[in-house]
Amino acid sequence: MEEKIKILSDNRSAGHDYFLSDRTEAGLVLTGTEVKAARAGMIQLKDAYGEVAGNEAWLVNAHIAQYMPGGPWNHEPLGERKLLLHKREIHKFSGRIESKGLTVIPLRIYFRNGLAKVEIALAQGKKSWDRRQDERTKEARREAEQALYRNRRR
Repeated sequence: MEEKIKILSDNRSAGHDYFLSDRTEAGLVLTGTEVKAARAGMIQLKDAYGEVAGNEAWLVNAHIAQYMPGGPWNHEPLGERKLLLHKREIHKFSGRIESKGLTVIPLRIYFRNGLAKVEIALAQGKKSWDRRQDERTKEARREAEQALYRNRRR
């Protein structure tokens, strides 16, 4: 059977602002109007993060705009949404968050075979010099590739 994936939102700045490790896919609990708004592409992950409270994981600060035809049954745009993870995954994340000072960052939200999923990763914040170093290595790699391309064309 062929998997159908529809990406709803990407967190493009996550790779620039954080060192990412341990990527995991989690299910996402959404209400009816949240699903309608998500299918319309009205999701923003810029300031979102994951939180572990007790034996549950939550997605906090993910903005899903209100679905206008929803009327009085609309959802809260910045509400907390439950992440569906196995208990051992939740314990792994909570242990790494507490001991190493990491945080959980959502990388993208998508529908896979009609089910809402979130790709999350453990992240550690980059300092400004880390970003500059990444930019230098990226620029050096780009120059090397261009030199190889020009050399092959001759």
